[in-house]
Amino acid sequence: MIDDPVHHGIGCKEGDDTKMLRIFFKFKRRLFGDLCRCALRSLTRTFEVMTESSLTPGVIVAIQTFGDRINLHPHLHFLVTEGGVDGADVFHKILRIDDSRLAEIFAREVLADLVRKELLSPEWVERILSWRHTGFNVHSLVRTKTKPEAERVGKYMIRPVLALERLTFLEPAGKVDYRWGRDTAGLETMDYLEFIARVTSHIPDKGQVMVRYYGLYANAHRGKMRKKEQARLIIIEEEGAKIPRRGWAEIRRKVYEVDPMACPKCGGKYFS
Repeated sequence: MIDDPVHHGIGCKEGDDTKMLRIFFKFKRRLFGDLCRCALRSLTRTFEVMTESSLTPGVIVAIQTFGDRINLHPHLHFLVTEGGVDGADVFHKILRIDDSRLAEIFAREVLADLVRKELLSPEWVERILSWRHTGFNVHSLVRTKTKPEAERVGKYMIRPVLALERLTFLEPAGKVDYRWGRDTAGLETMDYLEFIARVTSHIPDKGQVMVRYYGLYANAHRGKMRKKEQARLIIIEEEGAKIPRRGWAEIRRKVYEVDPMACPKCGGKYFS
C-alpha cells in the first residue's frame, strides 16, 4: 500500500565536460525518450542494489533542453517516490541516494546507448569515463513531504524557458539583455535574431511529450491497481485531458502566480 508517498527530487544532467554530447540531442529529439529510459534504468538499478529487491518506484520526468541563459543544456528533472514496491506489492522505503554512484551508472547507461546508435565510438566512451569528472551529475537532496512542497517542486520542473522580467529589449541597437543566475547576477547581451533563435530552438517537435510517467505512475500500472483495488495512488491528470474551467484557472494561479480570471486593469473578476 502506498499512501501519500514522500518524494525525491532528482536532477540528472550532463555537465560542462560533456558539451560535445549535447549536439546529438539538438538534432535528434527522439533521443530524449532514450535519455529518460537510461535515467530510469539507472535509478531502479540503484534501488535494487540498496534493497536487494527489484523495485518499481513512481516516477514523473520533466525533460528540459535549456539552461539559465536559454542555452542548449539537455537535462531531466525526476519526481520519485521515496522507494518502490517489490513483486509482492510491498513498499520498500529508501531514505538516501548515493548521488555519485547514481551519476556513474547514469553516465554508463547514456554512453552505452549512444554507442549502440553509432553516434559515439567505444574509444570516446573510454576517454570520457577516464576523466576525473565525466560531466554527468545527479542531485537528489530535495525532499517533499507535503502537497505545497510537491507543488513547488512541480512548478520548478515545468518552468518556462525564460522569464519576461529578466528580459530587456534595447530597441535602438536591436539588442536584447537577459539577466540570469541567482538574484539575476549574470547579464548577457545578444542580437535580437540570436535571441529568437535561442528561444525557438527549445520548441518541442510536434507530438513530443516533455512530461512522462513511469512505474507506479504509468497508465498501465494505475489501471491494473485500480482493478485489483490493492493500492491508493496519487492520481495525476494525463497530458491533454480536458480540464474544467475552474481547475484550469487554479492551475494557472499556482504555476504562473497570476489570476487569469481577474481583469488586469480594475482587478474585477470575470464570470462565465
